[in-house]
Amino acid sequence: MVSLRIKRRVILAFAFIALTVLIGHVALFSGLSSSDVKDELGDIRIPGRPKKPWHSDDKPDSPFEPIDAHPISTLMQEADKKWRKYEDGRSTSFRQTVRNYRKIHGRHPPPGFKEWYKFARRRNVHNVDDFEQIADDMRPLWAIEPKVLRSLAAHMWRDKDGGASGIHIRNHKIVKENNPCWRSETMITLINKFVKYLPDMDIAMNRLDQPRVVVPWDDMQALLAKEKEIRRTPPETIDEFSSGMGDLLDLEAEDAPPDKEDPQWYSHAGKQYMDVASTACPPESPARQNTTDYTQAESAYKDRLGGLITNFNLSSDLCTIGPQLQNKHGLLYASSSMTVTKRLVPIFGECKVNVNSDILFPANMYWKHDERYDYDGKHDLDWEDKKDIMIWRGVTSGGTQNADNWQNMHRQRLVTQVNATQMAGKEVRILTEQPEKKGEYENYREYHPSHFAEAHTDVGFTETWGCIPDDCPFYKDVWTLKDGVPLGEQFLNKFLVDVDGHSFSGRWIAFLESKSLGIKSTIFREWHDSRLFAWRHFVPMDNRYDDVYTLLTYFLGVGTPHDKREHGIEEGNGKAYVARHDAEGKRIANQGREWAKKVLRRDDIEIYMFRLLLEYGRIIDDNRDRIGYSGDGSELDKYDGVSPLDKGDQH
Repeated sequence: MVSLRIKRRVILAFAFIALTVLIGHVALFSGLSSSDVKDELGDIRIPGRPKKPWHSDDKPDSPFEPIDAHPISTLMQEADKKWRKYEDGRSTSFRQTVRNYRKIHGRHPPPGFKEWYKFARRRNVHNVDDFEQIADDMRPLWAIEPKVLRSLAAHMWRDKDGGASGIHIRNHKIVKENNPCWRSETMITLINKFVKYLPDMDIAMNRLDQPRVVVPWDDMQALLAKEKEIRRTPPETIDEFSSGMGDLLDLEAEDAPPDKEDPQWYSHAGKQYMDVASTACPPESPARQNTTDYTQAESAYKDRLGGLITNFNLSSDLCTIGPQLQNKHGLLYASSSMTVTKRLVPIFGECKVNVNSDILFPANMYWKHDERYDYDGKHDLDWEDKKDIMIWRGVTSGGTQNADNWQNMHRQRLVTQVNATQMAGKEVRILTEQPEKKGEYENYREYHPSHFAEAHTDVGFTETWGCIPDDCPFYKDVWTLKDGVPLGEQFLNKFLVDVDGHSFSGRWIAFLESKSLGIKSTIFREWHDSRLFAWRHFVPMDNRYDDVYTLLTYFLGVGTPHDKREHGIEEGNGKAYVARHDAEGKRIANQGREWAKKVLRRDDIEIYMFRLLLEYGRIIDDNRDRIGYSGDGSELDKYDGVSPLDKGDQH
């Protein structure tokens, strides 16, 4: 009986080794990293061996050690599944890419698509299909006549108060720039990487920090319905852009033509943004319901345990969170500038909130080399050598501040929330392990965070700025300004929290590239959002920061296990106890770093922008329904290394 049991275990051990080798070979030929393979192996149960808790650096005390049921453990596992599905769905050839394009969009790819595909492959694009943000931005523009779009794009720069620059391409060269700024100058250096493939076009680029276009809900639904109605995939198309179209900017004329289109800009600076934003929301949404009961809205994106974010997309959706956040974020109630329009106009912007219809492109700060935002690994220690601290530095940007409103600004709220002095005597909610159910958790609303904040946070302002009056006197007795910490030196700490300023944060990609763990809170959308998976590549945080201590106590641990307390209670914080989950923090940090190296490179910015301007070039073409790539993609089989035996899998 004993020998039979031993034989069985030997056989199972050999089977496991064989499976490991098999997965390793699959990884070699599919581009999976070593950590990806570990993810796959981590779900395999070895017979005869007790299963470890989710925090796998801890050794189980017995074969019956309970699995850690902390909500973050579940969220990490769910994120892994979504990411694996994303990975499994990638096209591996031009044939598949073309097929998937038509399946998703109901149209042929635009002219120049084959050249773009080869451009992307030469730069080792990771996912040749993931450009849904471009499709989302372009979709309603199909409902507007091309000549109207061309007229709008050609002349938006003329109104110097309108906040737009103009970039003009003729004969495959950028020939002129109007109302320039550092943003448009940087954008030009990017476009020059592939301008030889582009048709004549005028590009209107947003010069301001804040997004611009808010189309009312009913108007947008009509535009989307029309776009869907006119989708076509004709048997044959012309794979080139049209030439000689009117309504482009006359480069020799000083004055605008009398019939130019009006973008209808108006100022909404310093006013409640939800008054405008809510018009773009569905009638049944919280933003349109005029209710003060936010329970249902919260349940859509937060866990009742600890207030953890379960849906990062909805956590920044103003139609969902707007009523709760409208007086807690500077953009929403005290924006320093806000020039908007209800008309759908083709203006390119670096970021937007979910109700905006600006055309997103990769932010210039991600492309431009600037030591304040570029990753520098000089001080980026290994995880084990980093300090158990969450760090943030910044200025008091985000909105126009005065003595009556500064307390509710988003950056100021963060600094207050993790300031040991400010939090003295206050209670917050965290999760604690249940005394009688090891590995299971419950809300604990009587946690005193002051000592924890003092030990594990280094958050503060380096400069006061953007106030009325200019010298910000109301901050004098509130807190002491801190010394600045260069971006690279912030990587000495394990946790890098990233929050909005006037708009998006330009530090985010550098944070992801580091060996530290990025914690993200934002209301803004960017070009790369669909590529990042919350709880796999970064940790999401609520825009009200009511979950910050739940997050930090999970990764750093707090208290003493209930069965190891001398007197059954922990001095100062009652029954609070969470085991340290250092391995999970390291795991997400490593996954985010490896992923950023694959999908957030400067090469990826070039690839995205090239694809975006091909789609834009078609949308402004009078013959847009009759141009595009109508082939099956087979001419690149040799380029893709597709063998005759594989071709059956390409359909």
